[in-house]
Amino acid sequence: MSNPLYEHIKRDPRYTELVQRRGRFAATLALLTALSGCSTSSGGAAAKAKVYLDEAFSNTETFSRVFPSTTASTCEAARRALMSQGYLLGSADRADSVTGRKSFQPQPEVHVQIEFHIVCVPEVRAASLSASDAAANAGDPDDRPSTIAFVSAVQDRYSLRKSSSSASLGVSAIGSVSLPLSSNDDSLVKVASETIPAGEFYDRFFQLVDRYLEVP
Repeated sequence: MSNPLYEHIKRDPRYTELVQRRGRFAATLALLTALSGCSTSSGGAAAKAKVYLDEAFSNTETFSRVFPSTTASTCEAARRALMSQGYLLGSADRADSVTGRKSFQPQPEVHVQIEFHIVCVPEVRAASLSASDAAANAGDPDDRPSTIAFVSAVQDRYSLRKSSSSASLGVSAIGSVSLPLSSNDDSLVKVASETIPAGEFYDRFFQLVDRYLEVP
């Protein structure tokens, strides 16, 4: 059984216009939602793909340097270079690797930490000499030991986050009275981590290692 009042409202032109507006609004909202989802997914895919596309594994990167010295001497020079710049060294369990860490505070609520990782390995010659050739070239400078130092540095960025907490204290002697006690807990939260790109940063470090290798 139809409602006469409802039938009267349906015949009103304003009711028809309202229904049409609602339909157009719903269609527009659906279109915007779809476009937003597409842009978000495409942007995320592009950002994810960019990480892999930039990783060219090129032999022109300067994350390594060859030094005319033994593995132990090269790593010792790298160790001294880091200590001279205020880096805290990790445990020296291996003679062919060095780790160091240094903290910075560029802004009052921003902390940055740089961690060095250095690995020293002997340089492999293209072809080994025979016993007779080795004896003949014993004084040749090209026959001296050389070491490749592989270096990478990671920069971690921390932000100071403040959080407040409250507690209540019940005093039974005077009844159910609660006193609010509040405290602020500050903590450092890691917000970014990045390997420092090859460039002048590593060039300056390699130059300092060279200086310590020249010290008798």
